[in-house]
Amino acid sequence: MAARTANLVAQASTTTDPIPSSSAAFGTPVHPIRQRQAPDTSRPSVLPISLPPATLRPLAFRTFTKKHNLTLTSSALQAIATFIGTHCGSGWREEGLAEKVLDEAAKAWKRNGGSLIVNGEGSDLSNILRNIEGCMVGGRIIPQRALSRQSSLLSDQSLPTTTQARSGSLSGDDNQNSLGLTNLDLQDEDGGNQSRDPRSWLRVIDAFEQPQLTYNATQKHFEPAGKRPSLLPDPSRRTALIRDRYQVVHQRLLRNEAFQTSSVAVSRSRLLQRSSSEMVMPQQAYKLTPIANLLGRSGSTHVLLGLLATSPTGTLILSDLTGSISLDLQYARPVPEDGAWFAPGMIVLAEGLYEEEGAASGPGLAGDGGVGGTIGGKFHVSSLGGPPCERRDVTLGVSGKDNNGSSIAGGGFGWVDFLGVGSERANGTTMRSLEKRVWQRQDSESQTQGKSRMVILGEVNLDSPKTLEALKQVLGVYAVEPAGHTPMTFILIGNFTRYAVLAGGGSGGSVEYKEYFDSLASILSEYPSILEDSTFIFVPGDNDPWASAFSAGAAAVLPKRGVPELYTSRVKRAFATANAEAEKSASKKMKGEVAWSTNPTRLTLFGPAHELVVFRDDMSGRLRRKGLRFRKLDEPESGEIDGPSDQQAVDGSGDMEVDRTIESAESGLPEPKATETSKATMPSDLQTARKLVKTILDQGCLSPFPLTNRPVLWDYGSSLSLYPLPTALVLMDPEAPPFALTYEGCHTMNPGVLVVPGRRGVAQWIEYDARTCKGKTREVRF
Repeated sequence: MAARTANLVAQASTTTDPIPSSSAAFGTPVHPIRQRQAPDTSRPSVLPISLPPATLRPLAFRTFTKKHNLTLTSSALQAIATFIGTHCGSGWREEGLAEKVLDEAAKAWKRNGGSLIVNGEGSDLSNILRNIEGCMVGGRIIPQRALSRQSSLLSDQSLPTTTQARSGSLSGDDNQNSLGLTNLDLQDEDGGNQSRDPRSWLRVIDAFEQPQLTYNATQKHFEPAGKRPSLLPDPSRRTALIRDRYQVVHQRLLRNEAFQTSSVAVSRSRLLQRSSSEMVMPQQAYKLTPIANLLGRSGSTHVLLGLLATSPTGTLILSDLTGSISLDLQYARPVPEDGAWFAPGMIVLAEGLYEEEGAASGPGLAGDGGVGGTIGGKFHVSSLGGPPCERRDVTLGVSGKDNNGSSIAGGGFGWVDFLGVGSERANGTTMRSLEKRVWQRQDSESQTQGKSRMVILGEVNLDSPKTLEALKQVLGVYAVEPAGHTPMTFILIGNFTRYAVLAGGGSGGSVEYKEYFDSLASILSEYPSILEDSTFIFVPGDNDPWASAFSAGAAAVLPKRGVPELYTSRVKRAFATANAEAEKSASKKMKGEVAWSTNPTRLTLFGPAHELVVFRDDMSGRLRRKGLRFRKLDEPESGEIDGPSDQQAVDGSGDMEVDRTIESAESGLPEPKATETSKATMPSDLQTARKLVKTILDQGCLSPFPLTNRPVLWDYGSSLSLYPLPTALVLMDPEAPPFALTYEGCHTMNPGVLVVPGRRGVAQWIEYDARTCKGKTREVRF
């Protein structure tokens, strides 16, 4: 026993641990001593300051109360101010350090199940601040440290991929997490194959999965809808749908420079003026008058903002939140002259003279006012125009760029997550820097320079042999390109049949409809290199099921669900086969995908950095049928007055001139003079395209029509909103000419019909470059 003990002592003495053991048998100390590490001199230091709570209160109120609906007590505000002053230093305001700390603290408080009142006396807030302190370096929150510590401070889910978005698994928690810091940009700087492919940052957003937001006019902020959306909501939702649309346009208009009173003497050109007038009113600022305030002000001139509608007696009226009034458009001029459509269901600006009921002519029902909210008398309109559009960067508050060239978000609605991919303030700058790295990496790799392209095909009638032949020729154009040069997305837009087959139109039924997609699958299987390296997105039309079964191809309710899975099994099998073959030949992390989306649908690329809206509708024909007709300038005063008409004169006059007038009212740029030569030489197709684009973008809605003409699901009205303006908009209208033009920073495109009518053997489509945000029309013979 003594010999054994001696051996153990000898072994313990030969251990490399310099700390003496408390036992002859074990080489461990009585109390383990933690090894001291050398201080990290590379970490930036922060000089603490004394931050008064009153100085931090406005920023804390905007973050906790307006964004997260939380109330800070004085003790909590004192604790947060002390923490920010100690760990953020003097850069808490200029560098935006305090804003990130406040946002993360509020989200952590809500995740921990805290009450609506944030109290600083307990240990809950101190624990949250202690966790934030462990994730900060140099006053900044470092996401890598938070992820390594398994902290609940940051979101534990990255941005959903395209497949996740189509599965419809977007919850409220995901929306909340997306407003804060995410680990989207926490990949390795070199990145893997997935981060090299822009498709890994592409997301398809279903119209029924898009966050439904309403505008709160009291708090002047967007907020989630109170109830879960339903196909059969309360009747009050119909009124709320129109009211929300009006309030969004109203708040947008009040921020326009032409409607703001300035103390500086600045000469502004009139926004609403007769086209023949050259008078400039100095220091002119327009003021909107509620319709109810017209009473007792006969003979005065006003500017009204309201919804064009038709009264039960057949007269044209203008309505706002206070009342309605009859319109007299006998001497009205559109602004711009023949540059936009005006139809019932649109929100318009009307400038004119109010005449009381006693002096107004027109006995009978049309002259009886004051009933049902209608103001007595008439409003004689001199100028009628649409509300000026607002650029996307203005809405989101992107005010400029920093020293590194990254965008800096200012005011506006930068904190609002409109699509569930993160807000501009939280993720915009990070995702743009990530986008820059991805495109720079593609510049160094010539084989992937074509991945930024999106191919958009319109009116793909699968029941037409010519369409199938044209589609095969278009796919052949991209199949011969080098490996890795394939476009990242192919968007196929319906109608996928020329007739409503399920309603008995044409020949066949449900079985024949599936056979059409089986024929498409056979064509796609011939190009496996495209299927394995691209994302195909299908957007249905009015002839596609299931809505066409009872609408017979007429205007169905919006939004419209995608093609049912019953008909798409063969196409999915073609993609699965192509991906399986690709895995055998080489390891590919990003597989080819297919998405059967809704109408309309939205695509986001690199989070909130890029937004693409795709919409299929016969919009031009409806505008020609329902649009107002104004008296021509060369007609006598006794000529035609306003009224519905099936035709609208297109003389190509004044479109760009008046568009730049509106732009000058917003930016202060001088107004260029349009010459008669430019008016006469302007192509009619270009004039038609500009007229359509200006009408839709100024309205800020994809369907600015009465619900009786174009039904809309009341609880899903925000899926038709164009506020803020998207980066690009695809208006697939077979009755309009193909075009690709930019208005107020929004690039709008119409691919037209795939098989060009009137031209034998010619296929046309749009090729959109997400890198330059520009599209071009391409043609090929077949």
